Amino acid sequence: MAGRYELSDDCWHMIKDIVSPPQVMGRPRRDDLQMLNGIFWIPCSGAKWRGLPERYGPWKAVYQRFRQWRDDGTLERILSRLPLKLRED
Repeated sequence: MAGRYELSDDCWHMIKDIVSPPQVMGRPRRDDLQMLNGIFWIPCSGAKWRGLPERYGPWKAVYQRFRQWRDDGTLERILSRLPLKLRED
């Protein structure tokens, strides 16, 4: 079960191929789902990066992954595939 501001298992399976491609060499990456949940936690909570809870990993690592995904278009592909429901004010 997903916590507050975290992706459900169904949503994760929809985007797993975009976010977490198979790694064939190098140092193992940090958990992509954990990083993505940390990235989503920031705008949902209104906190600053330094206020990121430790359960998502070091804030600098999450911020670096956010910048990487933002710059290479991964975040756009994620958001286009997820079924986002917007509240009308």
